[in-house]
Amino acid sequence: PAISVGKIADVFLGRGITARYKTETSADGMAKTLQAMREHPAGLIWINLVDFDMLYGHRNDPEGYSLALEEADAWLPQLEAALKPSDLVLITADHGCDPVTPSTDHTREYVPLFAFGPNVRAGVNLGTRRSLADVGQTVASNFGLEVASGASFLTEIA
Repeated sequence: PAISVGKIADVFLGRGITARYKTETSADGMAKTLQAMREHPAGLIWINLVDFDMLYGHRNDPEGYSLALEEADAWLPQLEAALKPSDLVLITADHGCDPVTPSTDHTREYVPLFAFGPNVRAGVNLGTRRSLADVGQTVASNFGLEVASGASFLTEIA
């Protein structure tokens, strides 16, 4: 199953999406992620926390962005407590959206990439990846699959 939380289903025009959880805010997305985990114990849950981009990055609001980061950080222990032994969490972004640049457009900086879960080795430095496609290949590898692009880092972290 492929579960969408936030606007993910819209991005893929609903194709391949098994269940969809619409959200109003990032806080709503975090709550619905935990709900999705309870209701769908297996598969991929793909989440978009829209406030970082829509409310703070594109509106040049570094204070709001900072508070949103603190809110997400405070939620992570709940997410971690809900994980099953085989779960893998990858946190990243699809583009930069620096709230302190003069422009309100997407920015070109590298995006963060964090991996954690019960079987993820702590402290692994994944370095600078060649492509965001590495995330997709890692997700595919986690399910025993392979996609056309990217290099999986699953063996580096698990």
